Amino acid sequence: MNKSSNIYVDSDRGERLSNVALLYYGEGLTQSEIAKRLQVSRVTVVNLLREARELGIVQIRVDGKQLKENSLARDLREAYGLTDVYISDTFEDAETNRDAALRQLGRVAATAFLDIVETGDRVGIAWGETVLALSEELPRVQVEKVEVSQLIGSMMSDRVPASENCTIRIASQIGAQCYTLHAPALASTADLAALFREEPTISAQLDRLKTLDMVTYSIGNISDDTHMAAAGMASLEELTAARKAGAKGIICCRYIDAEGNECHLPPTDRVIAAELTDLQKAAKRLLVVCGNDRLEATRAALKGGLATHLCVNSALAKALIN
Repeated sequence: MNKSSNIYVDSDRGERLSNVALLYYGEGLTQSEIAKRLQVSRVTVVNLLREARELGIVQIRVDGKQLKENSLARDLREAYGLTDVYISDTFEDAETNRDAALRQLGRVAATAFLDIVETGDRVGIAWGETVLALSEELPRVQVEKVEVSQLIGSMMSDRVPASENCTIRIASQIGAQCYTLHAPALASTADLAALFREEPTISAQLDRLKTLDMVTYSIGNISDDTHMAAAGMASLEELTAARKAGAKGIICCRYIDAEGNECHLPPTDRVIAAELTDLQKAAKRLLVVCGNDRLEATRAALKGGLATHLCVNSALAKALIN
């Protein structure tokens, strides 16, 4: 239990929430037993416990060590030379219930993130459904002197809110200084993108991405319904050309081939985001992926050394080994 939340809670209300939390989490009483002791309804106890979690009075942490010590995680570490692997057991097919799989993976990824981030780190955060799931599951935990930077310029899609949302939320949850990237993720022309990059404010923000200690991102496949297409950042013609050129995945709006090398293909020249070389410089690189449709893309990223830490659902983990 923790009272480090920056959200103001009335002292009497906070005391009641804390006491209910102590009875439930500390003494192991059931919700019905607490309701009887406090002479309130069980629904009231449920609501008090939920409020305590939302306000940060209660913070539930899972020991990440248990998530990375199973045999499958060890096999993946050895096969791909990774520092640590975290595996989410989705308890169901990630391909048929992706929303449930993403939520569970987000919980595991949040645990991994807090295991990896350290005091004084400069952290880069990407954008996408998986990173959003991580940000939504991250508890409010203070990590001292951390800076969080946005890896991709601003963009919106029907699937995910504006790209800066993930960065802002993660920074807020760990009490970090937040640096957003004040530019679009994709300019209309290569010349305009170059002008954006030369602007002093944007140039300084991009320079910050070259000295990161940790990065957190996912990878997209190159199918016609990839998130980059859904966000209007890549046309179907460009995706077809990328596949023909050997592209296997997309990281921070940049294509990579089967060996994890960057493919300089449209619309790369119009992108305003961290370079792949920026990501590779970070000592800690957390790659979070959900779904077997990203198998080729994930394998390519691992071959290219684009991850030191991996968080995947169990089906994808098995596929990466097989």
